[in-house]
Amino acid sequence: MANKITDMSKIRKVIKFYCDGKSKLFISSYLSLSRNTVKKYISLFEVLGLNFELIDKKTDAELELLFSQTTVESISPKLQTLHNFFPKMERELKKVGVTIQHMWEQYVGINPDGYRSSQFAHHYKVWSKRVNPVMHMNHKAGDKMYVDYAGKTLSIIDNDTGEIKEVQFFVAILGASQYTYAEASMSQQKEDFVTSVENAMRFFEGTPEAIVPDNLKSAVIKSSRFEPTINETLADLAEHYETTILPARAYKPRDKSLVEGAVKILYRRIYVTLKETKFFSLEELNQQIWDLLDTHNNRKLTGRPYSRKELFLEDEKQQLRPLPQERFEIKYQSFATVMQNGHVQLSQDKNYYSVPYQYVKKKAKLLYTKSTVEIYYKYNRIAVHERNYKPYVYTTIPEHLASTHQFVAQWSAARFIDWASSIDESVGEYIMQIIESRNHPEQAYKSCLGILNFEKKVGKQRLINACKRALDFRIYNFKTIQNILENNLDHIDFEQEPQQELPNHGNIRGKHYYN
Repeated sequence: MANKITDMSKIRKVIKFYCDGKSKLFISSYLSLSRNTVKKYISLFEVLGLNFELIDKKTDAELELLFSQTTVESISPKLQTLHNFFPKMERELKKVGVTIQHMWEQYVGINPDGYRSSQFAHHYKVWSKRVNPVMHMNHKAGDKMYVDYAGKTLSIIDNDTGEIKEVQFFVAILGASQYTYAEASMSQQKEDFVTSVENAMRFFEGTPEAIVPDNLKSAVIKSSRFEPTINETLADLAEHYETTILPARAYKPRDKSLVEGAVKILYRRIYVTLKETKFFSLEELNQQIWDLLDTHNNRKLTGRPYSRKELFLEDEKQQLRPLPQERFEIKYQSFATVMQNGHVQLSQDKNYYSVPYQYVKKKAKLLYTKSTVEIYYKYNRIAVHERNYKPYVYTTIPEHLASTHQFVAQWSAARFIDWASSIDESVGEYIMQIIESRNHPEQAYKSCLGILNFEKKVGKQRLINACKRALDFRIYNFKTIQNILENNLDHIDFEQEPQQELPNHGNIRGKHYYN
């Protein structure tokens, strides 16, 4: 039912919460009342001019009668005169240099018996909220950093071609102190945008509670009144700096009025100065911007005895959270299937990185930066590697491989020589000769493995004797040792018996027989 009187117990709570300094949004949510209902009864309470103690002493019936008979329009002639003055005052306050104090002086000159300055300011605040029901932007120190691009661009000249390239003008401002940062960047793409946002935080030497961007694609993939979709790269930046992203509402210019005001000021103080100057690099242009920006931040605020920088250093800097030591690295992503050998390919560099062997044939997600490669499976990170830019190279962590693969991955000339030498010097010498006889050491690894495995089959001493005999024959391969052992030539007394031809060895030098 329209204009139905709300339960008086809730009205008492509304008035109590309001007198305790709670916001209308909190009261509305906590008491499950519409915001308009909360505003209505708070306005009626202010019109009555009573305090909470008097309201609380009244019975529910008295309170209901009081609020049902009183309306916002039931105000005293003195207050009505004041309200009639406010429309003119609202227009005058839009002019540079006009303040509420100036307007109160005009009001008192016309109405000597009118309200004093504090009541004058209070009633104007109440009136302005009623006639302009928009959210009041109360900027707290260290709370928000607003970022935006200027509508007009600057330019640099290419040294090699003489081509004039347009560059973007980025601006960031802290809400409480209005301390400002600006720079030129090549584009508004996410890489340049994220870098500019990070540069701003490094300039401010701290992290705000939230970053408020406009709804450009580099910040917001899909805008929404309730839950906009944040660009993944910007979200990663926010996570790295332990802050959050609060995009300005679409078509709500008041949400970003502070940064837009800063852009207008910088147009006059920086943009106009640089527009006619020729710059041949982005670094040269930015250096000039920062020189002019320093002058802007040190300039006294209108009607105040302090500058933006002084206000920042005194009130806001200490409220910012400390910066992380490492700068943010933009992450790129790709997808790949884990190959049978336990590696995935990073197609960007055409090289390969290992993952635990359990994920063979699984679809993996690769997140890579300039320095690292992270591999994920179903949101779980399963491997991390240093990025290797050399193409067609395998980067392998031994623990990732199955036991048989680990053994093969650890094959090397030094490993086989050390293994053989641990049995006997003659075995080590023979294995070294096999490796040196091949065009590439890897061609000998299987032969070496086959020879060394004879120790388990025939015993250590027979293998030593076979290698000594094979060194006499100067034929270096697996087949030689096999023939010696099969024909029992390893039992010959080497000191008394002259060298003899090895039976059935054939022309086998340099060939690969063991598989």
